[in-house]
Amino acid sequence: MLKINNIEVMYNNVILVLRGVSLEVPNGKIVALLGANGAGKTTTLKAISGLLRTELGAVTDGAIEMDGQRIDRKNPEDIVKSGIAQVMEGRKVLEHLTVEENLKAGSLFRHDCDVRGELEKVYGYFPRLRDLKNRTSGYLSGGEQQMMVIGRALMASPKLMLLDEASLGLAPLLVKEIFEIIGRINRDQGMSILLVEQNARAALGIADYGYVMENGRVVLDGTADKLKSNEDIREFYLGLSQVGQKKSYREVKHYRRRKRWIG
Repeated sequence: MLKINNIEVMYNNVILVLRGVSLEVPNGKIVALLGANGAGKTTTLKAISGLLRTELGAVTDGAIEMDGQRIDRKNPEDIVKSGIAQVMEGRKVLEHLTVEENLKAGSLFRHDCDVRGELEKVYGYFPRLRDLKNRTSGYLSGGEQQMMVIGRALMASPKLMLLDEASLGLAPLLVKEIFEIIGRINRDQGMSILLVEQNARAALGIADYGYVMENGRVVLDGTADKLKSNEDIREFYLGLSQVGQKKSYREVKHYRRRKRWIG
């Protein structure tokens, strides 16, 4: 499905953001990409979707392949046509359009699309959106907007969905509901999903495999179960110490984590 092979990303031909990043998203699997703010997670997604071009960024070394075809030199619209849809961080809604108009926008690159049939699929996953279909999307709650932008990506019928911080700013119950739906989409449609998340608990709860990024590099990877049991992941991303007590970032020295990961 998706293979990222040792890529470097630079902005303005000066600022090196990603350094030798490699990862894979197998067909039909959910892969989590974890890390703190500034680790390079969103840049990785933009490298895949081609949106780096809109920010004077470029893949300067390595390659990105989708189904064996190189895509890092393609335009964003061609990458969408190849079967990749990105749900961007911050719920980028077309706020003056209705919910249904936003959803229909997701099908613009599909010439064979049964729009009504695809809408019914989306409403099946997100029944709340059916009730809100005529509501101006700028007036939706954060959770409703998140459901809508995921639904809009589904309208493109992607082979691979890129989800950037789907839990951001949402209450725990909403996060639980949305991640359960993401898991259902994966199971029902066999869709591959790459999750970028700071909420490691939610992401590893549905992922098959995960990668951890720090300072533009992948520093750890493994199955979801392996990562959940890793001492560093438990301390820094699940908030648990070895004895099962809550632990903050500040309580553990940064070098200890890096020493264990690198070693």
